Amino acid sequence: MQSHPERQRRIPATEGWNEAFDFYLNHLRVEKRLSPNSLEAYSRDLHRFIDFARLQKWGGPADVKDTDLLSFLIFLHAKKLKGRSVARNLVTIRGLFSFLVKENRLKKNPTGQIDFPKMLKKLPGFLRLFEIDQMLAACDQRTPHGMRDHCILQLLYAAGLRVSELTGLKVGHVNCEAGFLLAFGKGSRERVVPLGRAALDSFKKYLEEARPAITPKKISEALFISKSGRGLTRQRIWQILNAVARRAKLGKKVTPHMFRHSFATHLIENGADLRSVQTMLGHSDVSTTEIYTHVSSTHLKSLYDKFHPRS
Repeated sequence: MQSHPERQRRIPATEGWNEAFDFYLNHLRVEKRLSPNSLEAYSRDLHRFIDFARLQKWGGPADVKDTDLLSFLIFLHAKKLKGRSVARNLVTIRGLFSFLVKENRLKKNPTGQIDFPKMLKKLPGFLRLFEIDQMLAACDQRTPHGMRDHCILQLLYAAGLRVSELTGLKVGHVNCEAGFLLAFGKGSRERVVPLGRAALDSFKKYLEEARPAITPKKISEALFISKSGRGLTRQRIWQILNAVARRAKLGKKVTPHMFRHSFATHLIENGADLRSVQTMLGHSDVSTTEIYTHVSSTHLKSLYDKFHPRS
């Protein structure tokens, strides 16, 4: 088996920060296939650490000791970063040094003796079924834009899509006969998600009646378009959802990700197994999906407290 070309190249342990940074980011981009947003976050955290290292006159990764990392931790706290941000920075640095050791760039990992804080998983906000019904009812399906907005809500909830996956949809990505949708997630990974009858009916109505009526101009390949004929942006989807939420009188801001969280939470609450939900969400690790079991447990506890006579 032929090894990856990047792995055939070896740089001495005295390499500088630029070489280590480029090599690690290329690994994350090519082999881990992280999304542009994730790469940007890694790059930002690494730049913060490397800028600090240069101020401390550390020549390169081989010069860093575990006590140096503690001084960086103090620096982060002085910057008044939140605990979650500090933990994320340290996890990023650990990933860098672990990778350099694995690639024989370093003999010792200076992060090995540091007890890294665990990042608390924030329970995601989600919508109750009646709130989703209220938003769907607030879409005026007598108008082309109302039919479009109704279809957007239906697909977000029915398929658990990220907003980037929604804006990336093309007309041919929805198969009405087979009843599924093809989504392209992080790292361009594709997955097939089944669609229910309500979502398919809304899609057909939008495609046949609304989409041709929205604009007389040349229409892009994007499934959801504006009156200019271009595909809707992520920002426009946010605006649409909040406009619908105001008409539905929900009294709170609604994000596209809340529909994704609702999709997963409602599946778990109704007995779906974690592995199936993981597959439909496109999570590479089931531990990411496990957060929805906590959401479900919180929901069950609230129901108990509300309805049990001895609660």
